[in-house]
Amino acid sequence: MSNPVAKLNARLAVKWAKISTDFLPIADVVSADLPLSKLLRLSLFQVTVGMAAVLLIGTLNRVMIVELGMSAWLVAVMVSMPLVFAPLRTIIGHKSDQHRSALGWKRVPYLWFGTLAQFGGLSIMPFALILLSGDTQGPPIVGQLGAALAFLLVGAGLHTVQTVGLALATDLAPKESHSKVVVLMCVMLLVGMIICSVIFGLLLANFSEIRLIGVIQGTAVVTIVVNTIALWKQEARDPSRTKGGTERPSFAASWHAFAASGNAIRRLVVVGLGTAAFSMEDILLEPYGGQILHLPVAATTALTALLAVGGLIGFGIAAFALKKGFAPYLLAAIGLIFGIMAFSAVIFAQPFESAALFGLGTLLIGLGGALFSVGTLMATIGQARPGQIGLALGAWGAAEATSAGLAIATGGILRDVIAHYASQGVFGDVMNHPATGYAAVYHLELLMLFATIIALGPLVQRSRPTAITTAAVQPLSFVRT
Repeated sequence: MSNPVAKLNARLAVKWAKISTDFLPIADVVSADLPLSKLLRLSLFQVTVGMAAVLLIGTLNRVMIVELGMSAWLVAVMVSMPLVFAPLRTIIGHKSDQHRSALGWKRVPYLWFGTLAQFGGLSIMPFALILLSGDTQGPPIVGQLGAALAFLLVGAGLHTVQTVGLALATDLAPKESHSKVVVLMCVMLLVGMIICSVIFGLLLANFSEIRLIGVIQGTAVVTIVVNTIALWKQEARDPSRTKGGTERPSFAASWHAFAASGNAIRRLVVVGLGTAAFSMEDILLEPYGGQILHLPVAATTALTALLAVGGLIGFGIAAFALKKGFAPYLLAAIGLIFGIMAFSAVIFAQPFESAALFGLGTLLIGLGGALFSVGTLMATIGQARPGQIGLALGAWGAAEATSAGLAIATGGILRDVIAHYASQGVFGDVMNHPATGYAAVYHLELLMLFATIIALGPLVQRSRPTAITTAAVQPLSFVRT
């Protein structure tokens, strides 16, 4: 009797091993040189990036306006300041590609100084915010300059760490595993944002200025500790990098070579358009659910969870599809199609008064955005020339972060302006409805999604499935934040 049972157990073990590999597509990335523990430890830098993003865009956004009584325009300016460094990600990536260190590293120095910038910004931020709120006898300019410096430092550190961290991850992983490593990094960013948003909400439930200081400075300490753990013994020291006399290409020369290869400019246009299309509604979904669909606070708060779940599903599908040899550009195109379905559902939720349709649309926004982000990111990595992976990732990150920030601001402005004119009867009695401003932004996002598909079309046609199987991801991105 035991023999048949043993055979059945053995067969089940084999089947389970196959299933686990499919459901955990990063499991087969591991090797003797890159164990899973090392890979997961490296991905912790994405957790601190997500933590900073949640703190700046989510938690502090509300605290500064409600608890500290600051003007909304001033809050908007401060929160958007990290965006100043987004276009510099391209230069940061290039410098990390060419860096000559006395210790033989090229990525670690940038990761370390990026971490120190985050730590410094977060350390002075709570005091600057309290001064900015007017709780001081000194001149207001002190608080304004302090807050500006704090947000700029955090922005510089955040963009540096994410750009160079992704470059280091691709350096460590074999080329055939790049897609799985990138998906893992994207998932860890989302996981970090979810966990940190819950923790910040609990810690600041009973708000006080002292508690705010503790939470933000605690975030600073966690950032430097976690990033140190993530970087420890990740990049091998190479003595050849300490030698002088080696000619290093200038940024202009490297950019010219990058722009001339693999439809790079068209790809960046696609990244910018698509990211803007998926981001413009970022600050509008919860107000839309509350004001137009009359959902309670608990229901609109759950929208963040729905977006996150959609993103996780999208990342899982992307990892599985890329593992099976799916073309990244085609994956990005499918993400855009899901986006069209998503915003259509959100728009029709108002006339049908359907919270379920609204929830489905929100879920699909997360799913489509994840597919588009991973597809374009893998295409960027796959077409990067040797020695230009940092530059390529920097260009992708700059296009994504800049377009997302501008789109979020534009969406809020358009909603207010169009709603104002609609309430004045400029567009006629039919359009004199609170949903008009929201619907205008959602329709603009649909238009941008179609424009992105048009721009992406030639890239999909030129991609060859065989390139992925033979060269890993050839031709192969808070975040939402």
